[in-house]
Amino acid sequence: MKRISSCLIFALTMSLLTSSSLKKSMTVQIFETSASGNKLTEVAQSNKAAKSIEVNINPQQKFQKITGIGGSFTEASGYLLNKVSKENRNKILEAYFGETGAKYSLTRTHINSCDFSLSNYSYTPVKHDKDLKSFSIKEDMDDIIPMIKDAQKVSKDGFKIISSPWTAPPWMKDNKDWRGGNLLPEYYPVWANFFDKYIDAYKKEGIDIWGITVENEPLGSGSNWESMHYTPQEMNDFVKHHLGPVMRSKHANVKILGYDQNRDELKDWVDAMYDDAEAKKYFDGTAVHWYASTFHFFPDELQYAHNKAPNKHIIQTEGCGDAEVPAWKNDAWYWSKEATDWGWDWAPADKKYLHPKYAPAHRYARDIIGCLNNWVDGWIDWNMVLDKQGGPNWFKNWCTAPVIVDPDKDEVYFTPLYYVMSHFSRFIRPEAVRIGLSNPNSDLMCTAALNKDGSTVVILFNPDSESKDIALNYKGKYINTHLKDNAIQTILFH
Repeated sequence: MKRISSCLIFALTMSLLTSSSLKKSMTVQIFETSASGNKLTEVAQSNKAAKSIEVNINPQQKFQKITGIGGSFTEASGYLLNKVSKENRNKILEAYFGETGAKYSLTRTHINSCDFSLSNYSYTPVKHDKDLKSFSIKEDMDDIIPMIKDAQKVSKDGFKIISSPWTAPPWMKDNKDWRGGNLLPEYYPVWANFFDKYIDAYKKEGIDIWGITVENEPLGSGSNWESMHYTPQEMNDFVKHHLGPVMRSKHANVKILGYDQNRDELKDWVDAMYDDAEAKKYFDGTAVHWYASTFHFFPDELQYAHNKAPNKHIIQTEGCGDAEVPAWKNDAWYWSKEATDWGWDWAPADKKYLHPKYAPAHRYARDIIGCLNNWVDGWIDWNMVLDKQGGPNWFKNWCTAPVIVDPDKDEVYFTPLYYVMSHFSRFIRPEAVRIGLSNPNSDLMCTAALNKDGSTVVILFNPDSESKDIALNYKGKYINTHLKDNAIQTILFH
């Protein structure tokens, strides 16, 4: 009997040890996109190499909570989705919002028209309509709103929308033009009520607006397309005395984001926004763009903005490959350092160094990791869908997008940019928290986050022409991976 009892005790002990061991084991998945052809392809763990770069993950060190990652609903994108077959329309929406796709969680759209509209339009075309009796979103009913509604049907977790005006109607401005000029002070209260009307109109369509920016690119766009200028003080005055009170009384949960332009000017704007106590109480955060440089991500400016107001959002609301006609079904171009941005031709001489030739896929991976590692809590790409010319765009301001279509032939091209975006949007989910890591290799970029479901995400980017062996150290357990040259990997484990 004693022998039987000993055997039973031994068996039970081994069972408990095995169970404990299983609980402590990690489920690991590794996905890679590379210049050599991988497209979010699942790859196996490797054996630890003699010269592995050890990256240490520190889940106890916690930073910002992630709001979301995604792209933008523009009239151009909605129009093109209406031009392709229903099969391809559904394929694109599933790829962006579905469970099998990128699962975009944070998006943006425009209030009134923008450069990626088919023409100039306003929701109040009647001049001097101070009571906004002519207000109507009928211009959005054909393209933008159907695209958003169809995305809502596909998205299991839902997504947030930030809305931005490029300009008030010309009749509210001092130059009476779509481009440039300033909002006349007499129309400050009318323009504030315009936002209220817009949010209500979209809500009636079953679309909730999560946040607004006060003005897209208040420093202007060279008066090339729809724009309206503010100084930091002018924006503060408009928000303090008009927009802020209207929003807090009518739409208290809708976020107000200030600035909404390039990061190089960020310090001046956050000083103005947050040194003014009254303005600060209305601003929920700051919106930024990447066009001052799609290579340098301005970490000092981002750190400054966070330290200025640690509890406020910093959201990248727009970035794209601009001043470029996208390559059609040529993946190699997106990994090529021959691509340029607007600054290659037009930046002032003392700013040219900020605009080198740099691969589009690298721009996205580098910037998103750089932003996340410097307190940005949301990152939004620009157009989700463009055509082979990089439009439609009434100003002919051609740009790239992750998905390109040829509506005449009903063809769809998922560029490498789509897969790079998916590495972040699919795996770093809303309310994830960025966590600490130490990376000893200056040629490797990486970031890490802890999702609400307990899974950990580590994203690695290798822009070099040589592959790298990585050993991730997570609480003394190692995940070994071989990262190809010109490649990005997402490692998901729990």
